[in-house]
Amino acid sequence: MQKILTLSLIVLLGIGVSACQSQKRIDDIAEVEEWNPTGLSGGEGAESTLSASGLVEGDSGDTLAGVVTDEDFGDPLSKRVVYFDFDSIVLTPEATRIVEAHAEYLANNRDMALVLEGHADERGTREYNLALGESRAKAVAEVFLGLGVSEDAIRIISYGEERPVDLGPSEDAWSLNRRVEILY
Repeated sequence: MQKILTLSLIVLLGIGVSACQSQKRIDDIAEVEEWNPTGLSGGEGAESTLSASGLVEGDSGDTLAGVVTDEDFGDPLSKRVVYFDFDSIVLTPEATRIVEAHAEYLANNRDMALVLEGHADERGTREYNLALGESRAKAVAEVFLGLGVSEDAIRIISYGEERPVDLGPSEDAWSLNRRVEILY
């Protein structure tokens, strides 16, 4: 009888211990670092700069944003996602227009905070894509800072390839995953 009680106690303890094991949550997959935009301009390895006119320029000095009207892209404040070319942190003309519109809005509403979420497609290593997502978010932050948004109001998070919009293995899917989401 003593052996049966001992065995029963061991089985119950085993069940209790296994029930207490923690479950891994899907949200905990990516490591996320916050970035403080202090010292943003002129940083090492910067591939884009903010010109005196507030337009983003690439290494060649070519201005990437031209004269664009509302008819070209619709209301830019209605869009909160900007997309990037493959392996690039340079804002497209449409992305620049969207970011500038949000920057103007936030500069006039100083009580609002801003989160920039950087993303990449699945190509490249996890570490590379986290760095690329961060660099893309920093490129967007440069425009916000250049147009009067307080650096205390900006927070950057990089998810790299960890939160894709489209899981497909095609250029169309990858182009949707190369983005920065503007949240406030």
